[in-house]
Amino acid sequence: MEYLEEFRKINEKLVERYSKLDESEDFWKYLYKPLRPSIRINTLKGHLNEIKSLLEEKFELEPIPWTKGEGFFIKRYEVNFGELIEYSLGLIIPQEASSMIPPVVLDPQPGELVLDMAAAPGSKTTQIAQYMNNEGCIIANDAKRDRANILISNLNKAGVLIAKVTVKDGAYFRRYENTFDKILLDAPCSSVGMIKKNFKFARTWSMGKVYYHSKLQKRLILAAYKALKPGGVLVYSTCTVDPLENEEVVDFLLQKTDAKLEKINLPLKSTEPVLEWEGKKYSDELKKTLRIHPQDNDTEAFYIAKIRKPR
Repeated sequence: MEYLEEFRKINEKLVERYSKLDESEDFWKYLYKPLRPSIRINTLKGHLNEIKSLLEEKFELEPIPWTKGEGFFIKRYEVNFGELIEYSLGLIIPQEASSMIPPVVLDPQPGELVLDMAAAPGSKTTQIAQYMNNEGCIIANDAKRDRANILISNLNKAGVLIAKVTVKDGAYFRRYENTFDKILLDAPCSSVGMIKKNFKFARTWSMGKVYYHSKLQKRLILAAYKALKPGGVLVYSTCTVDPLENEEVVDFLLQKTDAKLEKINLPLKSTEPVLEWEGKKYSDELKKTLRIHPQDNDTEAFYIAKIRKPR
């Protein structure tokens, strides 16, 4: 239980809460373990195999099985991307492996109108543009101007030509009812999954943050669903494990609207979604969502739901 004890020293309340969610020692072990470096090859800037060959001169690569052939783990724990010409040219995009899942589930197509509601810093936006072959339109939104500036820089570097960057509260888009073919809401969250990247997320975690984000997420998911075209797909995701920010939010949408969940089938390991938490029961439909704990695939924790609006 050494890893559990290490986290107790950092934040006792964090351990107290999530030990109820996952009783395994592996949860804490893999949350403590350093993040495996991973990249996405950017086919907007070059041919996949040519860029892959350049990288293989420097690194041993391991394919990330749930991507469309462009995602790779780098088999070493220390990589200085700033020293790589491929990074400087935008040929590769450093991106955490489980963070590549939401755009894969969204499956945007060339010519579609897509909203990325909380887009900064933009790795998922560039992935969406890549799947669209730079054909169509992406509204890439972020609520904060300083984050939007980083988003613009990353989109330019990646060669994304179809994104329009906006700086709005995500709920603003509720006024565009039945407008977007696809919407990604990679929601602001309490970031428990990111503890693997930096222990500051463990130190600063609090129940206040969980309650704050859950309320915000419910507001955003309702706005996103309203802006979605009938027949369209909304993907909701977070990089945290708390049921109040995950199953609770999706269950709230199911209760308030005619939204339908679709099963996500990808080649990865996952943890059973939470159907009851703190005395509250959620819809059995939530079994179709994807809950990923750190030990499942040795990645950040993530939660993903694929939502369809009936025609």
